[in-house]
Amino acid sequence: MNNIDKNTVMRRIRSFVRREGRLTKGQQRALDELLPQFGLAQREQIIDLRHLFGRDANTVLEIGFGNGASLAEMAKANPELNYLGIEVHRPGVGNLLLQIEQDNISNIRVLCADAVEVLEQMIPDVSLQRVQLFFPDPWHKKKHHKRRIVQTPFLTLLKSKLKIGGVFHMATDWQDYAEHMMAVLSAAEGFSNQSGAGQYAQRPDYRPLTKFEQRGHRLGHGVWDLLFERTA
Repeated sequence: MNNIDKNTVMRRIRSFVRREGRLTKGQQRALDELLPQFGLAQREQIIDLRHLFGRDANTVLEIGFGNGASLAEMAKANPELNYLGIEVHRPGVGNLLLQIEQDNISNIRVLCADAVEVLEQMIPDVSLQRVQLFFPDPWHKKKHHKRRIVQTPFLTLLKSKLKIGGVFHMATDWQDYAEHMMAVLSAAEGFSNQSGAGQYAQRPDYRPLTKFEQRGHRLGHGVWDLLFERTA
């Protein structure tokens, strides 16, 4: 299969399903009033990150930020970094926008879109300092493994957007998915495991410990972090 075929498969087999609950009044207001200020529409046009954030700074891209709580916490704790968050579920986008408003956060921009399409169409090559993928859908049934976002074609695309020395940081609470990530990343050209071959990382201080994760720890559940650096 050539590269064109691979990319076509990536676009057809999505790594998510839009399971959207009802928007609260606050979330709807945020989408109506705040998204024009802190969000941007998906389009087939490369983003000028310096213009988007109004400054020249290292940019972190988070894929699937959920309700936005951890992304907001990271942005507040690291004001020197730009954060670009992508989430397909509108209640989560609305919730993050409310946090941006409440805490007066200026270094986050938001997209409600398919991350693969955003990477293909909007993100400049060699522009990202870090890409974060925290607790993605594990698609735990074997027949659904093809829907997992961490696949070789996705990594080829992702690598082209990372700076040399930039990092792809993944975290999951599904051991099987952690092993899948480790195998795919270890075989990918141009990436190096920052913790050593086959080794998982300790949770970096910049990744907040979520309530869901804290509950998992109390129940004895594991969480696996992987940090792979673009080397070529």
